[in-house]
Amino acid sequence: MSTGDELKAAVSARRDLGPDFEDAIVESFLDKMGKEVDRRVDERLAAAPQAKDMAKQDRMRDGQRLALAIVSLALGTVATILITLFSDGGSAAYIPVWIGIVLVNAVFNGNHKPS
Repeated sequence: MSTGDELKAAVSARRDLGPDFEDAIVESFLDKMGKEVDRRVDERLAAAPQAKDMAKQDRMRDGQRLALAIVSLALGTVATILITLFSDGGSAAYIPVWIGIVLVNAVFNGNHKPS
């Protein structure tokens, strides 16, 4: 029975029984509403830890993505500097390094569900 139905039933009972039973009817209605509020709060509390855990996992994944991006850029920069210093001027050696970095980042970041 919905809250509106409960209220209508309480008002109807008050009309049928008269003012002598008003206190009992009001107490009964408030007791039912209190139980309904408790039930809803319990449902929300039961769902809250799951939402919290999921948010924490999302933050950890975001941190991992950021760390991978930073490490990738650092290693790519170092590799580019080393290739520049020790190669015979061929820039073709840069391409596999940066393609590898892009692929690693794409594979890692492609395995997550967007929020």
